[in-house]
Amino acid sequence: MATMNEAESISKVIKEFKGVLGAYPLEFVITDSSTDGTPKIAESLGARVIRQKPSGYGVALKESLLAARGDIIITTDCDCTYPASAAPEMIRLINEGYDVVSASRLKGGVRNMKPLNEAGNRMFSALVSLLYGCTCTDATSGMRAFRRHVIRSIEWTENTGLSLELFFKPAAAGYRIAEVPIEYRERIGVVKLNPFTGGFDMMKTIIKCRFMRPRK
Repeated sequence: MATMNEAESISKVIKEFKGVLGAYPLEFVITDSSTDGTPKIAESLGARVIRQKPSGYGVALKESLLAARGDIIITTDCDCTYPASAAPEMIRLINEGYDVVSASRLKGGVRNMKPLNEAGNRMFSALVSLLYGCTCTDATSGMRAFRRHVIRSIEWTENTGLSLELFFKPAAAGYRIAEVPIEYRERIGVVKLNPFTGGFDMMKTIIKCRFMRPRK
């Protein structure tokens, strides 16, 4: 997870995942840039917290991803919108041979997502499917499970668009990807992403990574 002033929700997220995945050896890795009590709460619940100056969602989440030591790495948001109850099915699919399993908020119905966000996500998902030759219904999902070697084998370059990149780069590399439907929940706390500037950055990410040559 990447956190910034999530004292209201972070304990609920950690406790929910512990309750669902208690049979597994768990490690919580959080990159935090908060000015409130978020890191202390997380550490009191056993999380490993990496403190970082505010640099954006992708920079923070990438730090957590690369620091994680588990064979299966799960990303989630810190606002309680993603249900921990989906994690066992995601792990099962990884153990069956998939390399990435993405939780889809749009597959089989949508709840608690603003119409503008839903429209934008459907557009991004269609574009990712078209340009990267894959099937994607929720391109910006914040909850995914990865085999550790997938995280280590790809160069992650995006900040605002990292959630997109975490889907289309494994797809382009030929990794096996599955999506599972989830029931998206009401968020706790304040929305930090501007839908217009964030949406523009995400569109740039999709096009840039598909058509522009990487700099040496």
